[in-house]
Amino acid sequence: MITETESALKLLPKVELHLHLDCSLSFDVVRKLRPQTTEIQYKNNFIAPEKCLNLADFLKCASSGINLMQTESELRAVVEDLFNQLKFENVIYAEIRFAPLQHLGGGLPAEEVVEIVADSVTEYAELSRIKAKLILCTLRHYGEDESLRTIKLVERFINKSCVAGFDIAADEAGFPIDNHIKAFHYAIKKDIPRTAHAGEAKGAESVWETLEEFKPQRIGHGVRSIEDSKLIDHLIKNQVHLEVCPTCNIQTNVFKEYYEHSIDFLLKNYISVSINTDARSLVNITLTQEYVKLVRVFGWEIKDFFNCNINALSNAFISNTEKESLEHILIKEYAKYF
Repeated sequence: MITETESALKLLPKVELHLHLDCSLSFDVVRKLRPQTTEIQYKNNFIAPEKCLNLADFLKCASSGINLMQTESELRAVVEDLFNQLKFENVIYAEIRFAPLQHLGGGLPAEEVVEIVADSVTEYAELSRIKAKLILCTLRHYGEDESLRTIKLVERFINKSCVAGFDIAADEAGFPIDNHIKAFHYAIKKDIPRTAHAGEAKGAESVWETLEEFKPQRIGHGVRSIEDSKLIDHLIKNQVHLEVCPTCNIQTNVFKEYYEHSIDFLLKNYISVSINTDARSLVNITLTQEYVKLVRVFGWEIKDFFNCNINALSNAFISNTEKESLEHILIKEYAKYF
């Protein structure tokens, strides 16, 4: 039975900070780009198993989306598709991330890849009336040169496009941070906004080293921070925001069952957290569905989602003026349920 709270969730405005473009291709866009694709093929190739062995096992499924994003028309189609998904569930602000060096297979230079995606994000954001920014990712398995190349792309585009920040993603447990220290130090020197995946495939020690070496304003996931009470105190004291993706963490076997997830503890202990899908196709979930799970498993109320969205907006890579405008929308719409 759908409760009144659950029925309201789709209509409420939402903010999503942790969203991978190359892992969020709907069946509609896949069929558009590869008309011969069947629903069964889509399910087998674009949606990860409900329970993977670990993060590395989960990431094996990402190649299907990446392979469909190697030309200008493909990149533009995937961006348009994602904005259709966001508009459907009333996302009012999104930060979309991708690793541009993974999209050179069709002969496009990296600079052009970023330009195409950034221009497309700007275009479809305007058409859908959704504010959006773009985050460029380096990847754990990249070498030092590739990481430096990626941060230089951020630097080149950050003041003249929707590119707003830098991230490191991929197999946290399989590769150390060593190859990426120079790139993040460069970002720190240039005062480029930073987020970084940590505390997902590895424990609290990964969050500590990421905070110390990369000095990010936010942590992608960070859900294993609960393994160290001193780290929890540090996150609270320094107002470090965690971009949490609950269902994805169950799928990657960080937690066995949803009720074991740390998100409820983190929220109730005054950690700044937001709720995100991470990878809409791989995880096979919408943000609204994630909200419903939190209601059913942890008994969350509308005020909890309001707080998470305010947290997200407060830590978004946008100007204070833009934050104030979006905050007004959140307050106005959520106040109807208080």
